Amino acid sequence: MYKLLFTTLLATSFFVAVQHTPTLNDLRPEDAVADVLLRLGDQPAAHYPDTTLAGVSVEAGRGIMLTGFATAPDGGKASKQSKHYVCTACHNIKREDPDLSVSDPQARLEYVRDNGLPFLQGTALYGAVNRTSFYNGDYEQKYGSLVEPARHDLREAIQLCATECSQGRALEPWEMESVLAYLWTIGLRMDDLILSDKEKVTINQALAGEGEKAAAIQLIKSRYLAGSPATFVAPPEDRKAGYPVDKTDLENGRLVYELSCLHCHENERYSFFRLDDSKLTFQHLAKHFPKYTEYSVYQVGRYGTSPVPGSKPYMPNYTLEKLSHQQMEDLRAYIEHRAGGDR
Repeated sequence: MYKLLFTTLLATSFFVAVQHTPTLNDLRPEDAVADVLLRLGDQPAAHYPDTTLAGVSVEAGRGIMLTGFATAPDGGKASKQSKHYVCTACHNIKREDPDLSVSDPQARLEYVRDNGLPFLQGTALYGAVNRTSFYNGDYEQKYGSLVEPARHDLREAIQLCATECSQGRALEPWEMESVLAYLWTIGLRMDDLILSDKEKVTINQALAGEGEKAAAIQLIKSRYLAGSPATFVAPPEDRKAGYPVDKTDLENGRLVYELSCLHCHENERYSFFRLDDSKLTFQHLAKHFPKYTEYSVYQVGRYGTSPVPGSKPYMPNYTLEKLSHQQMEDLRAYIEHRAGGDR
């Protein structure tokens, strides 16, 4: 099976094989991490796309993920995957962490600020094909047994996201394989990994058959997370006092509001609850922060919301790895500051 898929990939340019003997200068920054691992003898991933299905293409996958649409195999337009969301509502398709081997929400916030990206609840789809674990940590609390088939199967993870997170329909086989084809174009590159010159030499020597390949594989995989951790947390016990932090940072709070809250709520992009830059909006949010209502940022930030009859879309919760307690308090301080009152 793997051999057939690998041959197909070679024929369709989804994968670039090296046709010469590696040298110490062979490793290039733009090399796909998956490519280098295979050259070192690692097992191929189980989620290469099956390009033998009619209609499968990178372009179709890009369309499904960014717009919800793609051209069907018969030439017509397939029905929209979800009436409510597209993948980029909750996931970036570009790298969002300065160090891929750790999950640091503050480092991520600063990185997306510097790179013109939103600050989102979902893990970046950039590099998804390099991971081996999905819906990790506490997601079983939210989706129950649906997590089991998705945890170590990217296809199942995509379907879970399509039907539960996006509240849409399941992907057809050609759509699924197209999404995978697109995801392989945004897999990790060697330049994404933090490697010293000495470590690069170690990898090159292994590629040239002059070093330990297993050690080189382990070294490469240590530089990115195989799965994103997810810790569900509750709002502060005392919502008036908030989470205990030493001090708050208004600028940090502004970033969270503009790069996260407004991403979905500005002009009702993905939500019927509209947020803007007006004083009235900030006063409304500030008033509800310590309350147990659907307008409390503590409430919806940590618990999210659920689909209700007549309104299927919902807000995902922020795990601790996606929004720290400090960032939540910075956000509250910024909202209260803009509301015109002191905390």
